[in-house]
Amino acid sequence: MRWLVGWSSAASGPVALGSAGAMGSEGETVHPVGSQLLWGDPDPLWAVGDWRADEVRIVKADDQTRVAVLGVCGASDEQLRVGLFAARGGALRHLTAWPGSYTAVVQVGRRLTVLGDLAGARPVFHTPWAGGTAYATAALPLADLIEANLDVGHLAALLAAPDVPEALHDSTPYQGVHRIPPGHALILRAGAREIAGYEPVASLAVGAGAVDPERAVDDVRDALVEAVRTRLAAPRHVPGTDLDPGPVPGMGPAERRAARGMPVPGIGADVSGGPASGTLALLAAGLPGMPGTVLGHGTGAGERLLAVTFNDRSSRADQHEAELERAGALAANPRLHHVVVAAGEEALPYAELEGPLTDEPSSSLVTAARHRARLVSGSADHFTGYGARQVLDAHPARLADLLMDRRRRHMVRPVAALTKADGSFTVPARVYGAARKLARTPYKAGLEGLSSRLLQQNFEEPGGAVGASLAALAWARPGPAARWLTGEALAEVSVRLHDGKTRPGPGPGQRPGEFRARAGLARHAADLRILEQAAEVRFQRLHAPFLDNQVVRACRALPEALRVQPGARADILRRVLEGAGVSELPPGWGAPSHASSSAATRAGLRLAADHLIGLFDTPLLAQTGLIEARVVRKALRAAADGEPLPLDGLADLVALELWLRRLLARRGTCWTGTPARARAVPTGSVVPERALGAGPR
Repeated sequence: MRWLVGWSSAASGPVALGSAGAMGSEGETVHPVGSQLLWGDPDPLWAVGDWRADEVRIVKADDQTRVAVLGVCGASDEQLRVGLFAARGGALRHLTAWPGSYTAVVQVGRRLTVLGDLAGARPVFHTPWAGGTAYATAALPLADLIEANLDVGHLAALLAAPDVPEALHDSTPYQGVHRIPPGHALILRAGAREIAGYEPVASLAVGAGAVDPERAVDDVRDALVEAVRTRLAAPRHVPGTDLDPGPVPGMGPAERRAARGMPVPGIGADVSGGPASGTLALLAAGLPGMPGTVLGHGTGAGERLLAVTFNDRSSRADQHEAELERAGALAANPRLHHVVVAAGEEALPYAELEGPLTDEPSSSLVTAARHRARLVSGSADHFTGYGARQVLDAHPARLADLLMDRRRRHMVRPVAALTKADGSFTVPARVYGAARKLARTPYKAGLEGLSSRLLQQNFEEPGGAVGASLAALAWARPGPAARWLTGEALAEVSVRLHDGKTRPGPGPGQRPGEFRARAGLARHAADLRILEQAAEVRFQRLHAPFLDNQVVRACRALPEALRVQPGARADILRRVLEGAGVSELPPGWGAPSHASSSAATRAGLRLAADHLIGLFDTPLLAQTGLIEARVVRKALRAAADGEPLPLDGLADLVALELWLRRLLARRGTCWTGTPARARAVPTGSVVPERALGAGPR
């Protein structure tokens, strides 16, 4: 795991000798384990973990005016210097406009500015410490620093209302550690903190009628091409590693690296799982230069990109045959080398529940082994299509946005598609009525409605595609795991929602559909961040260009009338490829693949049912008061028997239980010079007061 950490003290002079750290509460000097100092006192900054040399850049105007950029950034040093001068005058958005995925930290005198991204894939956390403020791009090290206890209320909200910003607010699983919202920056002045937004919050839908759809799609294409080109231009050599791990009988260099859990050097991409990953693969293969280096294959020129297809042999063959054919047709490109990863029951969800401790809990923990089976056969730099659905698709609540803008005619095709799927002539009236109700409902009233549902434990929702769309036509709704929480936990979340009503809601002019879409994107980006940690392959970098700032901005500018149409994502990506010179796509390209994923989840749950039920014999979640073990065990048995229960909710419960167990089994600390952590569990408490020790194992 790689992270960035620093602090801003209230003192005007150095707070530690030789910029080695800072003085803790008991007089000890502390600094992060395994770190490199980027700049020193009085406001030091460190990079921690296996950062590549090209992923860490510092540009200075003078000793008190500098910017550190960590990650993949397409800006030249001169562009960074111009951005630094703009930031010195208070213009922050300029620092977020370059292609790539990165975190920028600007120091101007005693003023520090740390910028998060728009999606939330590169978050920023902060906590009061030593009379000032400590910040990091991971929450666990800050919890370590202040010896934080668990925030059980946050865990309850994470299960009961994960997509509702007012339920989670700025909290984390650790008391006293807070996160800044996506699209915001943390500004520190001599230890005092301020959180400021750098992105306009007014809805783009207000003037969307004047947006040219062709120009909007062209902007998406340009942003994606630049995002891919930035990754291709970055150095692909991994410092300090041997490209050939040594002789293994019967294996070539690439196979030996995969057998030892190391990625193939070069550039690769997924070509299964949907049109987004295939789009990135074709863009990378079509750009000039050397997209990848696949040792032991091809003509020896080393210019082929590694295209990986995941073949799940544990589910029905007919569910994957068409997808494999499409992936094979895409990979027939002479600049692609196709690799099919065949996986059986060992790669099903829930099949492997051991793994590293991640920064935060996420349902990704139950599928980490499945993803790692695919990624270990990928390249050192691997493109994924994560986030495309969230930035390109229309959230059902966007139908209310169309009504608010008096554009009813654009609702005809999506409503017709729902009617065809349901087969009932009442669908148009039901959908229109729900959208009209949402358009007329204030945000605070929506929070009150969710609070009442939680207190009354009312979780019934209509089924089917139409039912899911109707349920989503709301400002806020319960999470899939809410039905299994205790009354006390639901009451705690209700209180958090009530407190949230006193805070400012969506910005002026922001529509409910756009608001829900942004919240969904933030949740997805957070899950992807945890998946990257849980399924991490040594020396590999996962690239998700759809979550880059410039790509997110371009996708947000797409007209509502375009994105709400059935099949809009595949159509937009097809036009992106056509604009980039790729016109021949296999039949059925862009077909959704949800059915096979759901089938794999249910199959994995069925095979692991006994182990999961044993996991909840004496669960930590029950000790915290969040669940009753008996209720969850009953639900697991029912789901394994095929009852139509929300599988996402069960995954959330299992993942949180796993995360708690890994957290309490942890030993050590992210910091040197800190006092030894107490190991005994205090009477009546599930979490030791100092149980937050070392970084992920």
